[in-house]
Amino acid sequence: MAALELATEPTPAEEALPPLSPEDQSVVEALDGGDRRRALTLCAHHHGSALGRLCMAMLGSQADAEDLAQETLLEAHAAIAGWRREGSLRSFLMTIARRKCARHLETRRRRNAKLRLVHDADRTPASAPTEKALLLRQRAGKARAALDAIRPSEREAVLLRYGAGLSFREVATACGIEEAAARKRVSRAVAKLRDAVREGGEK
Repeated sequence: MAALELATEPTPAEEALPPLSPEDQSVVEALDGGDRRRALTLCAHHHGSALGRLCMAMLGSQADAEDLAQETLLEAHAAIAGWRREGSLRSFLMTIARRKCARHLETRRRRNAKLRLVHDADRTPASAPTEKALLLRQRAGKARAALDAIRPSEREAVLLRYGAGLSFREVATACGIEEAAARKRVSRAVAKLRDAVREGGEK
């Protein structure tokens, strides 16, 4: 009898696993039934909006964000069988999206650097920007400089929170940290940005 009772008790590994949300459970059921297409459809339905907000916050382009969100789901279709179910499905998807966005940003940075070289070489006095364009460029430059001055992890968190409109819980999931840590990270970023703006205005 004792042996039977011991056999029915969960193992330490099983106890350590967090419970799945109803949304993730529906995906698990589709996967266990061998229906990966339905699993992907459910991923898009339950997590597509959050993926889009994450990509938009990181890329700043609606068209690029939509493309990268779709690419994330396509990669998830091929990789979802390897999801170990030790974390949330949203975290799994966000990890793929963050990696894709980072690669896209690096490619765009290199491309823009080449385009600036060509543009500067071809620029003539007649193409000088207007006063309004210069003012907008200066403001954009100050905003970029303020964001560049803070740590990358803080910059990502504040963009996710206010650029993408993610909740603190979603920010935590996207960054792979606890919600309390996400709140502190965003708070530090906001404080640093305020200081940077204040210092810039005093110059």
